[in-house]
Amino acid sequence: MIKRALWQGLVAGTAGGVVMTLSEKIEQAITGRPDSHVPARVLQRLTGLPERPGTQPLPVNWAMHYGQAALLGVLRSIMAQTGLRGPVASAKFTVVRLTNDQILENATGIGAPPPTWPRKELVVDIVHKAVYAFTTGAVADALAARSGPGPGQRHAAVHPGRRTNVGPPPRKDAYGR
Repeated sequence: MIKRALWQGLVAGTAGGVVMTLSEKIEQAITGRPDSHVPARVLQRLTGLPERPGTQPLPVNWAMHYGQAALLGVLRSIMAQTGLRGPVASAKFTVVRLTNDQILENATGIGAPPPTWPRKELVVDIVHKAVYAFTTGAVADALAARSGPGPGQRHAAVHPGRRTNVGPPPRKDAYGR
């Protein structure tokens, strides 16, 4: 399961990163908001790369933007592989994506806590991270579904509906193929 989750997550996360970038470009064309150089600045601080004022190198920005998207996609793929699929799982993953960004940005001193942001910036960030999370989730879920239900889904199928005192299926039946 982990091998599948790894490659499928990298694919799903990259797809989510591409769709998020497209949604950002559309939003920027409408609102006039400039490109963000936060990803490059965070990567520079994390790796010790030299920092520079103003516009950041596009390859450094993309390395962080798409690298982070791909790597976090692995977590969403693990969710899908275990049976945590669908819109509720993607909503949970939206929070994970936002939290990951905030940890890195605040730990490096590049960002500030979201409650200090202008509300418009906060809404824009949440919307774009949700686009990423739901796209990544849709791809991860579709790829995981090719292997059948996950262990959690198998457990839920023992006695459909919300019930208490339902033990897990035998180990041999929990993982599928």
